[in-house]
Amino acid sequence: MTTSDVEATDRRILELLATDGRMSYTDLGKATGLSTSAVHQRVKRLETRGLIQGYGATINHAEIGLPLTALISIRPIDPSQPDDCPDRLQHLTEIESCWSVAGEESYVLKVRTATPAALEDLLARIRHAANVSTRTTMVLSTYYENRPVTG
Repeated sequence: MTTSDVEATDRRILELLATDGRMSYTDLGKATGLSTSAVHQRVKRLETRGLIQGYGATINHAEIGLPLTALISIRPIDPSQPDDCPDRLQHLTEIESCWSVAGEESYVLKVRTATPAALEDLLARIRHAANVSTRTTMVLSTYYENRPVTG
């Protein structure tokens, strides 16, 4: 399966479900301009294809064109500036998670992009938007992710 196999409307449904895995078919329809029954059919097809693997919604990012995962540690260039990096970076949709951390860096970002060139572009946009330096670790393999916590 190639990234062209997932059309824009299906990508939008996946994005919406990633944000709110309990979103109703009616609300999905309103957000995508589809009827409730058309959305239901598309969601079932996406589940069958393995692009939706559960709800909260776990998405197979590689199959929708975002196979490269990276962790980006950031720290402010000028520590005397306000600590507002999460707000400054919120508009960058490639950022999946933003964690405040202890250590030399202030935050760690989990990002997903289509290509190394797209990652390079994202790094430039992060540096510009938040006035930070970055340290990047690219993920080579994912053995498990988003496992439910027990205990």
